Amino acid sequence: MNYKNIPLKKYNTFGLDYIAEYMIRVKTEKEAIALFKGSAAWKKPHLILGSGSNILFTSDFKGTILYPEIKGIKIEEQEPDNRNVIVSAGAGVNWDDFVAWSVNKGFGGIENLSLIPGKVGATPVQNIGAYGVEVKDRIVKVKTININDGSRRVFNNHECEFSYRNSIFKNREKGKYLVTRVYYRLAINPLLNLSYESLKEEVNKLGAETLINVRQGVINLRQNKLPDPEIIGNAGSFFKNPVVESCVALNLINEFPDIPVYKDREGYMKLASGWLIERCGWKGERRGDAGVHNKQALVLINYGNATGKEIYNLSEEIRKSVHGKFGIDLEREVEIVGVI
Repeated sequence: MNYKNIPLKKYNTFGLDYIAEYMIRVKTEKEAIALFKGSAAWKKPHLILGSGSNILFTSDFKGTILYPEIKGIKIEEQEPDNRNVIVSAGAGVNWDDFVAWSVNKGFGGIENLSLIPGKVGATPVQNIGAYGVEVKDRIVKVKTININDGSRRVFNNHECEFSYRNSIFKNREKGKYLVTRVYYRLAINPLLNLSYESLKEEVNKLGAETLINVRQGVINLRQNKLPDPEIIGNAGSFFKNPVVESCVALNLINEFPDIPVYKDREGYMKLASGWLIERCGWKGERRGDAGVHNKQALVLINYGNATGKEIYNLSEEIRKSVHGKFGIDLEREVEIVGVI
């Protein structure tokens, strides 16, 4: 169904009050195919929007918001070795609802990704990750509709070109495909990932190392350090953790011995953006109604009446200061949509 002049405040977790010229709610694959084959006129450009948890609007959107509402969770098959099960979920399913469903069924592999805001359709786009887990390691395939001609295409895991917080859908084929359903391989008798010491400690407080306790441990940690977007506008982690060559990391360790550094692929190390930002003095800072969270410097927040441009300008100040102190270029995880 096509709507006009839609307020976007409830469609982005920053709570920014801009207007979309048009919005089309897509409830089924059949509707999507009919729309993109041209049986219904719609205005371009377009933006595919889920829960708006990774978006910073900086102006009204002139064009059409495509809002997938495809629902349903289904056990597709149990693999012959009885170790894994293939489960699919519609693009419009709330991600954390899907994680809760999986854990309640005893299926493991995504429990460390509990309470990440957003919809299922965004998970392969962003390659979401937390506490030592990336969703790419569980995605089997992604069903899509080509926005240019309404044709169906299924991307297998390799074709998604996953990398850190990235995929073909965020990159080379950005905006060309509407994700309709995602297929995940989940473990029937999962090995729990407690590689993060903070998570292991939290789980141990809850008792046994079980699937349910891992999920609850992640929820406890996230609720303790991240603001609830229902209460205060934010998009979670605003910046990616930078991946640098090992020699760069070693030079930083020599200068800043307490800098957190994590192993990445061969010859590269990952730094903690939150630590870099905090060391530059930004934690708890505020510019009008745009600010930096006082518990996690990686999170930029809207105290109520900030504009998207004000939040963007704050992020630019932060990037410049981090580069000035550490020589590191921070890359935004949040997508900027609109005029800057």
